[in-house]
Amino acid sequence: MSAPQTVTPAPAPLFARLRSEPVYFLMALSFINFVGFAGWQTLFNNFAKEAASATGADIGLAQSVREIPGFLAFTAIIWFMMLREQTFGYISLLVLGAGVALTGYFPTLTGLLMTTFIMSVGFHYYETVNQSLSLQLFPKSHAPRLLGRVAGANAAAQFLVYSGLAIAWWLGFTHYGTLFGAIGLVCMVLTALAFTYFRKFDGDVPQTKKIVLRKRYWLYYALTFFHGARRQIFSAFASFLLVEKFGFKVPDVAMLMLVTAAMNTFVAPRLGALVGRWGERRTITFENITLICVFLGYAFVTNGWIAAGLYVIDGIFSILVLAQKTYIQKIADPADMAPTAACAFTINHIAAVFIPFSFGLIWLKDPSLVFLLGALIASSSLFLSFFIPRDPEPGNETIFSAKTAPAAAE
Repeated sequence: MSAPQTVTPAPAPLFARLRSEPVYFLMALSFINFVGFAGWQTLFNNFAKEAASATGADIGLAQSVREIPGFLAFTAIIWFMMLREQTFGYISLLVLGAGVALTGYFPTLTGLLMTTFIMSVGFHYYETVNQSLSLQLFPKSHAPRLLGRVAGANAAAQFLVYSGLAIAWWLGFTHYGTLFGAIGLVCMVLTALAFTYFRKFDGDVPQTKKIVLRKRYWLYYALTFFHGARRQIFSAFASFLLVEKFGFKVPDVAMLMLVTAAMNTFVAPRLGALVGRWGERRTITFENITLICVFLGYAFVTNGWIAAGLYVIDGIFSILVLAQKTYIQKIADPADMAPTAACAFTINHIAAVFIPFSFGLIWLKDPSLVFLLGALIASSSLFLSFFIPRDPEPGNETIFSAKTAPAAAE
């Protein structure tokens, strides 16, 4: 009598695997998010300067308005009570696309502020959803690597947008309204396609539907605050330094961003894996040391090529901020991921509301002071990184926790 044969099930078709894996879902939606934001970011400074005659102070004001929705990200908890997080993510991307599409048709300071606010509402609400879902859906042991893959998708979107804008500009398609409109429309169409393609995703643990602030997360909150402060200096003033001081044009800025995105497409997944090997303490320490050096370089640079190199370095190593996400994932209650993500974005944007505008005024006096203050902020974050334990977990959130042994529910 012959032995029964074992039938090996056929692997699921690629189409089915792609639509049912959380990492591909978040990579796709993050790709859409950064198509919109990268297009807006590439064109905005030159559009503001050439079409709206914006000054450094005006740019700072617009950037402050851009961060108001980030400051209000805690209100995402209200939407989570009414909508599934995934659905809210789709709606956020549609709002982002609409804001980008409208930008080029309002070449005044008031128009810039209005369209920037709309775009930013979509961008920041989606980022809140993205962080919440990624920390719910990715297992802790693989989270750094998978977050690196999502960051790689962001970079791929930036690469395509920067290269597309550079080619379009060189071919003579220089009408800002058309360029902004096309980018916004692409975002909305891709969002509709994603909505029809991906299945529904939910985390294993039901999320707390209220604002959550816990004492034992204090170090994460502090790191988040300083990251938001230093990020604002980079996003508001690094590229403007290239435009104003060194005369970079749209294709120049797009090409520089293209180089950064091309490198990040390859490097981001590897940096995510590096976080898994190094751990959060070592990674965050290294990130801040690098950024201190970059800010000091910005402050004293006199050569456009060196400034461009600093911009690329800044753009690459900023990916290491994902170590802060894996840190909170390791120490937090699994039910706190959604409310903590919402509150973290608000904390991240406390400084963002006033830094771009106030630093824009400092810029008018001496641009170097802006970047010297950036180095000081990064130094504060570096100091805090030494409080992260080598193996963070509930009850071991900081190097002081083992001595005080706080209750897990605090």
